[in-house]
Amino acid sequence: MTDVSAIAAAHGFELTGSREMPDIEGAAHVMAHAASGARLLYLENDDANKAFSITFKTPAADDTGVFHILEHSVLCGSEKFPVKEPFVNLLKTSMQTFLNAMTFPDKTMYPVASTNERDLLNLMDVYLDAVFRPNIYNRPAIFEQEGWHWELEGEGDNRALVYNGVVYNEMKGALSDPDSVLFDALSAALFPDTTYRFESGGTPAAIPTLTYEGFLESHRRHYRPDNSYIVLYGNLDLDRFLAFIDEGYLAPLSADERGPLAPNPLDLQAPVAPAPRAVAMRTAPENACAAVGFVAGTAADRERVVAADILMDAIMGSNEAPLKRALLDAGIADDASGYVVDGLAQPFAMVSLRGARPEALARLQEIVAAEGARLADGGLDRELVRAALSHAEFVFRERNFGYPDGVVLAMSAMNSWLYGDEDPTAYVRLGEVFAALRPKVEEGYFEDLLRELLLQNDHRAAVEVVPEGGSDLDEEKAEARTVAAALGPEAIEKIEADVAALRAAQEAPDDPAAVAKLPQLTRSDIGPAPAEEPWEVAEAAGMTCIRHRVAAHGITYAYRYFDLAGVSFDELPYVTVLAGVLGRLDTARNTAAELDTLVQGRLGSLRFFTEVHENVDDPAQLRPTLVAGASALSENVAWMAELAREVLAETDFSDIDRIRDILGQQRIGLEQSFSANGHSFAMARASSYCLPAGVVRESLGGVDYYRFLRDLLEHFDERAEGLAAKLEALARRLFTDASCTLSFTGSDDDLARYTAALEPLSGPAAPAVLVVPEPVCRREAFVVPTDVTYTAMAWDRRRLGLPYSGVWLLAARILSYDYLWSEVRVKGGAYGAGFQTTRAGACRFYSYRDPRIDETCARFGEAGSWLAGAFDPTETEMDGYVVSAAASMDAPAKARELIRRQDGMYFAGYDLAARARVRDEVAAATVDEVRALGPAVDAVAGAGCTCVFGNGEVIEAAQSGLTVIDLLSHEGNPL
Repeated sequence: MTDVSAIAAAHGFELTGSREMPDIEGAAHVMAHAASGARLLYLENDDANKAFSITFKTPAADDTGVFHILEHSVLCGSEKFPVKEPFVNLLKTSMQTFLNAMTFPDKTMYPVASTNERDLLNLMDVYLDAVFRPNIYNRPAIFEQEGWHWELEGEGDNRALVYNGVVYNEMKGALSDPDSVLFDALSAALFPDTTYRFESGGTPAAIPTLTYEGFLESHRRHYRPDNSYIVLYGNLDLDRFLAFIDEGYLAPLSADERGPLAPNPLDLQAPVAPAPRAVAMRTAPENACAAVGFVAGTAADRERVVAADILMDAIMGSNEAPLKRALLDAGIADDASGYVVDGLAQPFAMVSLRGARPEALARLQEIVAAEGARLADGGLDRELVRAALSHAEFVFRERNFGYPDGVVLAMSAMNSWLYGDEDPTAYVRLGEVFAALRPKVEEGYFEDLLRELLLQNDHRAAVEVVPEGGSDLDEEKAEARTVAAALGPEAIEKIEADVAALRAAQEAPDDPAAVAKLPQLTRSDIGPAPAEEPWEVAEAAGMTCIRHRVAAHGITYAYRYFDLAGVSFDELPYVTVLAGVLGRLDTARNTAAELDTLVQGRLGSLRFFTEVHENVDDPAQLRPTLVAGASALSENVAWMAELAREVLAETDFSDIDRIRDILGQQRIGLEQSFSANGHSFAMARASSYCLPAGVVRESLGGVDYYRFLRDLLEHFDERAEGLAAKLEALARRLFTDASCTLSFTGSDDDLARYTAALEPLSGPAAPAVLVVPEPVCRREAFVVPTDVTYTAMAWDRRRLGLPYSGVWLLAARILSYDYLWSEVRVKGGAYGAGFQTTRAGACRFYSYRDPRIDETCARFGEAGSWLAGAFDPTETEMDGYVVSAAASMDAPAKARELIRRQDGMYFAGYDLAARARVRDEVAAATVDEVRALGPAVDAVAGAGCTCVFGNGEVIEAAQSGLTVIDLLSHEGNPL
């Protein structure tokens, strides 16, 4: 067994504690670095997907977003790696399975992960040099680029002084979301005297008040070893990693040489209960929202915080949860949600309303008090609490969070470690908390907690966001013109010179000698592809069965794919309505509330959704499906079969009021997603202009579905009876074993027990009637409530007669992380931009939280020429692109992700051998092969299929010939 104490001591660390960790099948070792004061946690287990992270305590002291800007800026070059974008170089050239940085309300985290130990050491080297020795002190342009700077736009009387910067534009987009504004307002009300009253990401109004000097001072005071928390995770050579960290970084940065530690304070807030407050926001009337918040204790109160989270899930986690049902029945909002906000010194419970009616805040407080009292005084269903507890434990053990385990667990460690150096394993060891809480369900613990949290809490607040007309850009532009008009010739000349200097710095190539200092892998580092168990196709219970042999650690997964060929094109939106209400209405056996409790208690998940599968070679071969997906522990596999079948065959569609609630929630969710995630909708809409599959997806879930949904809700009363009958008829037509393909993951015994419990869905497959209209190329812009824009262009590669190969995967990576990163993000100020291509033909450009449209479209239009001509990598640079592209195909996947990927491959007519060929093509790709795709990339932009979501004024000012549509009012007018 490894002598961790001796290894730690050899490299300047003192081992302060070790313990076995059954929840991660390993152990935890806590250390302190004597010379520098750095803290280190090693989570030791056999996971090959190793991880490193370093976190700094960074409580905000204002709304300037200084720590957010620092998070971006330190990754723009350092003493050892003096290139402009080492972060992007790592994205382009490493085997990373995770590479990012995150700003939280009170900390900044820099996590990386890789399955290759040498690669992880390289990533760690770049990150440690970035945080401790960044180039921000000798390159002010980094602050201007990532934070903010002035630019002059227009001429004469229309000349305006405008702000630009990556973080500035990111936060303009983020704070166009009413949910974000509501959260900030509630945090400020609950914590008026502590760091949590500030927006750590920065507000557009305050970001330009941050000075370069203040920016540097914040780094000096906070990015220190004695203010750091390091986490190592997985199966790694501890001696090698500790030696590297000590000798390269911590030993040379002793605490004595840096002076006393004086970070911004991270204090606890004394209880407050301020009067309800309203915050005005320029947004659509439909975006009114309200919330109440209740502080649950401190981060040290682990059991109480976890129990509060379980309690909130029990009373607010579904439409039938008692408090949420009371709020929906009151008709005060389109939707309600409730959860615990943790990862703070003082976690709090939040109950919020979306699409709130006038006076909703007062009614929200009344209903929370009345229903809370009813539940606390004997009305809380303990079976519901047990179910919520079981569900929380399932989610904890499955760990299907979209991040590598080492990153997730590092975040969990910070939930306690940051606050008074509490045990860093506290929130990693939740298995023991669930075990301790289980008997307390019968002891009245959760009723007492509900009473203390919601009824007797003297630390609470209530806020609402009140929409008002106009846009923040109206005021911003008027002010910009006024300021510009007051500028003298010298001031104008200085601003123009500063912008020119920034552009010159952005466009200057990196010194080849500096590039050579970056850690670099070569093609020889690409090992064999990770072994992947192929699926088998067999018969089970009279259905075609995709049989997976994926290691799922005692969890079974079953997906039933029901073919939609028997549905006409005009009926497709009703299929999405059907999927949305399944599992949320009464059945012949259970009420919706009883069903919800059974699902929470017996299963990990039960979901119904639509999905479109397309053949990789033939765009006409489409297979849209309605999917019933379920997961459960092996011992509950029979429940997985029975509950899914009950919903499919026995749902009662007569409860029109509940259906109206569900559809109203869909509407408000879509409307807010249009503003917050407009790039996804823009790409999907642009794809519908050129791909048959895109046409179907729009009808099932895009703009076309939204229009259908809004019209249905506006005429709901007269259509309600017909809707219920329509859903009943669709369910009978679709849900038959004859039209179903089953995907199953589990042991042979699991499958036998599943099929034994599976009552047949009898009936023939419906005759094929689906005819998909031909795509029509359009140029559309949808006005939505946001201060930024999202632009997408799309085309079908197959129309160019070009097959898919690994070279396309490589080209997409090169365009995204080289050309588009530089042109649209760095120079243009957008938060993100990229190029995507799929095996099924789609090629798409996109930008994200972008201040510009015309300039972005122009850059898209020049991308192919850049690829064909200006792209001229050295052999080392090309090897880096190849290594990272191959690694992206090899990244470890959780069981659920792997199963869904293999199911998609099966329906697309694509097997593991074909996937291996693509990987081989990536590994062997040449510069000439990449350049040869330039004309095809040009054709994507040249086709003109363009979709924009965004701010109306920015759209109206664009000269791109777009048909403008106010999406929330359906009014269209060509520019």
